[in-house]
Amino acid sequence: MAEKPHMNLVFIGHVDHGKSTLVGRMLLETGHIEQHIIDKFREEAEAKGKGSFEFAWVMDALKEERERGLTIDVAHKRFDSDKYYFTIIDAPGHRDFVKNMITGTSQADAAVLVVAAPEGVMAQTKEHVFLARTLGVGQLIVAINKMDATKPEYSEDRYKEVKEEVTNLLKTVGYKMENVQFLPVSAFKGDNSVKSSENMGWWKEITMLQALDNLTVPEKPSGKPLRLPVQDVYTITGVGTVPVGRIETGILKPDTKIVFMPSDKVGEVKTIEMHHEQIAQAEPGDNVGFNVRGVARNDIRRGDVAGPVDDPPTVVKSFTAQIMVLNHPSVITAGYTPVFHCHTAQVACTVEAIEKKLDPKTGAVKEENPDFIKTGDAAVIKVRPTRPMVIERAKDFPQLGRFAIRDMGQTVAAGMCVDVEKK
Repeated sequence: MAEKPHMNLVFIGHVDHGKSTLVGRMLLETGHIEQHIIDKFREEAEAKGKGSFEFAWVMDALKEERERGLTIDVAHKRFDSDKYYFTIIDAPGHRDFVKNMITGTSQADAAVLVVAAPEGVMAQTKEHVFLARTLGVGQLIVAINKMDATKPEYSEDRYKEVKEEVTNLLKTVGYKMENVQFLPVSAFKGDNSVKSSENMGWWKEITMLQALDNLTVPEKPSGKPLRLPVQDVYTITGVGTVPVGRIETGILKPDTKIVFMPSDKVGEVKTIEMHHEQIAQAEPGDNVGFNVRGVARNDIRRGDVAGPVDDPPTVVKSFTAQIMVLNHPSVITAGYTPVFHCHTAQVACTVEAIEKKLDPKTGAVKEENPDFIKTGDAAVIKVRPTRPMVIERAKDFPQLGRFAIRDMGQTVAAGMCVDVEKK
C-alpha cells in the first residue's frame, strides 16, 4: 500500500492550556497508545497521590521510559488519520519550539493552537501566534480546550467569546481566516477529539480528527532553484567527498554542476543516496548524501548551501530582518553580536542598527530608530555577519530566510530576512 501523505504538526499555545493532554488524547483515541499503558500510569499516578491524572502525565512518563531506554517509543509521536500520517513536533517550551522550527529539523506544515476556554488568550498565546506566523506556518487549527471547565460547563457563549478574541489576534498578525479552523474540545474528558461530544449538542461541526484531515499538504517548492544546506561532509574511501543535507527547494540530479556558498567551490554531482539506496533525483524534504567530484572534504563545511552555478545561493554583506525578542535578560542595542542560527549555519552577526520598533500584535511601526529593544518587542534591524554567510529573503526562499538568535545558551529572538545586501 502506498504511504499516506505525511505532515509535520506542532502544538502551540500558553503553558497550562492543555497541549500535552490534547496530544496524549489524540494518540490514545487513534490507537497509538494502548489503554493498558494508560491504566498502568493511572495506577502509578494514584499511588503517588496525583489523583487528578492527566494525559500530560502519560506523556511525561513515556518520556521517562524512553530516556531509560525502554521499548515504548513515541519519540516522534507519529499518528495516523484516515488521510495523513502526522509527526508531532514536540515543543515543550517555546524556546525549544523556535529552535526546532528554525534549524530545519522540523518545519511545521500546520500548527494546532491550544487555547483554554476559561482563560482565553494569554501572553504566550500571542507570542506563539506571532512566531508561527513569522516562521511561515500557514495553516492553523484552533482548539478551544477545557470546555468542561467553563461556567456553565460546555458553554457555547464562552466558546464564541474566545473564538472572537483569537480571531482578532490572528487577523492582526496577518493570518488569512480561510486557513484557520476553530473547534471546542475537552482534551481531558475526550469531548470532540475523535468522536462528536454528547456534552455540546450546540456544536454540529468538525471533531479534532476531522480538522486534521481538512489540512492540505503544502506544495513542494521543487519549481524553485536548488537550495541544499549542508549538514555534514564525509570522505568515503573509493567514493570521494560526500556532503549530507536536506533539500529545501529545487531538485538535485546526477551529472549536474553545483556551487557551494559561501565557500565558492564548484563540483559535479555524481550519485545521490537516500536511506542507503541510490536515487535518480532528490526533491524538497529529502535528506540525502551525494558524491561530488572536484570538491575536497576540506573545501566545504556545515552551513554551506549548494545551488545551481547560474543561480547561486545569496552570500550577504548585510541584511535587514524582522525579529521578535523572546527572552533577553536585559536590552538589545546596536553593536550586540550574538549567534544567528539559519538553516545549518551558525554565524556570529552584529546588530548594526535598530531601524524600527513594531507592535508585535499588528506589525505597525511604534518607534523609528529606538535606542534599544527588549523581551516582547518586535523590530526591524540591520545585521552584518562577522564572516560570509548565506541567507535568502524569506519571501524568495522561506526555508533559508528564517533564523533564531541564540546567546548564553538560549534562544533570545527569532526572525526572518526581509532584504539582503549582496557581497
